[in-house]
This record gives sequence, C-alpha cells and structure tokens, in this order.
Amino acid sequence: MKPELELFDRREFFGVVTKTAAILGLAGAARAGAPGAGTPNPFAYDVSRFQKTDPKLIAYEEVTRWAVPHKESRRLAIGPDDQIYVCAGNYITRLSRSGQAGLELALTGPACCVAVAGDGTIFAGLRDHIEVFDSKGGRAAKWESPDPKTWLTGLAADDKNVFAADAVKLAVLRYDRNGKITGRIGQKNAERNVPGLIVPSPFLDVMIHRDGLLRVNNPGRHQVEAYTFDGDLEAVWGKPGAAIAGFCGCCNPIGLAALGDGRIVTCEKGIPRVKIYGADGEFESVVAGAESFPENAHACNDLNDCIHGGLDAAVDSEGRIYILDIVTGQVRVMQRKG
Repeated sequence: MKPELELFDRREFFGVVTKTAAILGLAGAARAGAPGAGTPNPFAYDVSRFQKTDPKLIAYEEVTRWAVPHKESRRLAIGPDDQIYVCAGNYITRLSRSGQAGLELALTGPACCVAVAGDGTIFAGLRDHIEVFDSKGGRAAKWESPDPKTWLTGLAADDKNVFAADAVKLAVLRYDRNGKITGRIGQKNAERNVPGLIVPSPFLDVMIHRDGLLRVNNPGRHQVEAYTFDGDLEAVWGKPGAAIAGFCGCCNPIGLAALGDGRIVTCEKGIPRVKIYGADGEFESVVAGAESFPENAHACNDLNDCIHGGLDAAVDSEGRIYILDIVTGQVRVMQRKG
C-alpha cells in the first residue's frame, strides 16, 4: 500500500473508531485518561496470558504452508473446484491446494475481496466497485460504484445474488447478477429490530450459510449475525472478551467461513486466532492460536485502535481450513487432528 493511501485510510476510519469507542467504552477511557510520556497506561489491556492457547483446545494441525505470489494480501476464497483465490496487491490469483499459481487477474486497483459462484464466475471487489470475470479470466463487466466512500471488504455469491460488505457505509449490499442493487442489509432499523453494524476498522465480512441465511460479522459489537436475503435479523451470538470463547479488542471477529456441517470458523486480529463455533454460537475448539502468528500478533500496538494485522480463512470441500496471514503473506493449510 502506498504511504499516502495508508494515511488517507487511517484518517477515514478514525471517525468510525471514535464513535465506536464512545459506545463500547474501550478506547475512549484509555485516551481520555492517558498518563504522561513514559508512564505506564493503567487502562491498557494486559493480554499476555491470552497469547498462549491451551493445547487441549486445539483441534487442528498444519499440514503445509506456502506464500502468496504478491505483497499486501487481504482476503481469500475457495471456488467450487476447491481452488484458492487470493487477493494481494492489484491481483487476484488462483492457486492449487499446494500453492501453485495458475490464473491471475490484474486489476486497476488493490484487490480487497473476492467470491466465486458455482458456475465459476469470479467477482472481484475493489475498494468502491465490483468487477466480474468468467472462469477463464475474461472480463465480463464492471459494476458502477454505489457511493464514492464505499469500501468493500467482503463478498459472497450464489447463482442469483452477490452480497458485498461495505465497511464504511455499514451495510451489506445485495446485487442481482446484472449488478443492480436490490437491497441493503444490516443498517440500523428500529422497526425491523436491527441494531446496526459497528465497524471501527476495514474488516466487514459476509458469507452464505448452508441454512439459507447470510452470516455477517458485527465486529464493534463482537457478534456474528444471521440475516435473511431480504435483511431480516434472525439470530445473533458472540460476546466481548480476551478469553478464548470471546472476541477481544475494539472489533472482532473480522472474518468468517463455514464448515460443511454448518459450524462457523471465525478469525480475529490483535490476538490473532482462528476458532470454531457451533451454528448456534457455542464455542467448540481452536484451529490456530496467537502463538502460531507471532508477526501478526505484533502488528497491533493497541487492541483498541488496530487496523493492521489480521487473518482470513476459507474451507474446502474436504474440511481443510486455509488461513491467510495478511502480515506475512502466507497461507497455512490446516487439517483436523486424527
């Protein structure tokens, strides 16, 4: 990322972070009562004891690891053929399960997110718009930007819809396959009992679950929410906390995936870890703890103001979990023990 773009990004999200801190009482207290230089901050999190994971909770082991071919990785997805699509720099690269690069899409700007429909159509999310490619990489369409401030950070697609998570406008946009917006999901609406998304950093994700509902992370509320395609809020689970069952810092979880039986895979930043919950939100196990990602763990100096670091995950048809470390640019392939 270019320095001037990084500065702009941080400033744009600062307003959202400030509003969230006021609601959650996390960062505000630390800043308002910050002591003088050289004095320890009495409000600072002490998370050292959470950097190690109880081995009994870890249900997966790493079977291989490989580096993505470009710098500044952001997201990954798995297509219907179990090939992996990675967003890094101005490229989306299709890789085999062993990390061999194949098809590569060169975009006009940084690739922020990607989704692949069942028919092989590739949807590339740039910051403010979506570009569409066929399964062989041929450019099919460029959809109009819905708003100059749009910041797309997550995509999901089926045979009729494309869902795009907009981390600045605080909504999941529902498109038809022709690029027309047909709905906005997650926006605050008292009549529909939707409290609204709180997104202090550019990590809003969306996925289509096997039960026919969307799953959307609400990181500022430390929750995972289930919506119908029409935007009705059906279920909510999750709680704040640095302990293993909770979501820590200002804004977690930051990424979602699903196993074939419906269990949910979550990713976190600050204390970088990947965990598994039942479809009802009951904590089950750990895929990889913070000790597996030392560089990532040091990317955030303050858990309450962290827009760097983080992980993303995707699951293939055989239940292997692919974890993208956006700090090191590596993908770890995790398999259930035994």
